[in-house]
Amino acid sequence: MLRSFLQEDIGHGDLSSEPLFTRGEQGRARLEAREPLVAAGAEAVAAEVFRLQNPEILVSGAVADGTMLSAGDSLFTVSGPVVDLLKAERVALNLLQRLCGIASLTARFVEKTKLYPVRITDTRKTTPGLRMLEKYAVRVGGGYNHRFNLSDGVLVKDNHIAACGSLTRAVEILRESIPHTIRIEVETDTLDQVRECLDCAVDIIMLDNMDLESLKQAVLLIDGRALIEASGGVNLETVAAIAATGVDIISVGALTHSAPSCDIGMDWQS
Repeated sequence: MLRSFLQEDIGHGDLSSEPLFTRGEQGRARLEAREPLVAAGAEAVAAEVFRLQNPEILVSGAVADGTMLSAGDSLFTVSGPVVDLLKAERVALNLLQRLCGIASLTARFVEKTKLYPVRITDTRKTTPGLRMLEKYAVRVGGGYNHRFNLSDGVLVKDNHIAACGSLTRAVEILRESIPHTIRIEVETDTLDQVRECLDCAVDIIMLDNMDLESLKQAVLLIDGRALIEASGGVNLETVAAIAATGVDIISVGALTHSAPSCDIGMDWQS
């Protein structure tokens, strides 16, 4: 993946750097946080971009994933051929800014719900091509991963039910075809659908876009007979109240689709 990202950015050559510097010219630069953030991917991703560009590039002082940084703190330093440092700079920063942004946002959600026995999870609302890295950043931030792809588990959503004609029928068909080791999750948006899920003995019930009172009623209705996931309308202002209803899991698409990239720069060292 990282090699393809470098190729995408460099194309047939760096028309800015290659004429300016000889292969022998050496340089040193520091990647620095310009705002508070949770570090993610410094060593395993961003530093690796520089090494792939040129194995002669030396990386030092890379911070561990999950480290809380303040503005002005270093994520790592790089030294080596100037032209290669400049070629790798943008790809390394793009990935580092993105992953730190996801980890930092996830950590804020986790902090908001720390008083409750609930898991904050991501969704499949990821950037195409970056799912592996983005879900990794969620874990760094203290969250958990939902399905990585469609083959990871059964989740019967509203369009499955509409196309199949019946929630119950959809569950019956799936039970006849999937391995016994796979759990069945069903998305619901009414208490009647929750009751139908209980009648079908589904394993996980997703409460989608329900208000707090409906969430509380659903938790009482389910009464431990299935894992309960809340989803939809979750943000930093609402997540604690959702957690307080007693759900087991809160899935938050915003962790990946709306996380702002962190402000990180690469500053040349004299």
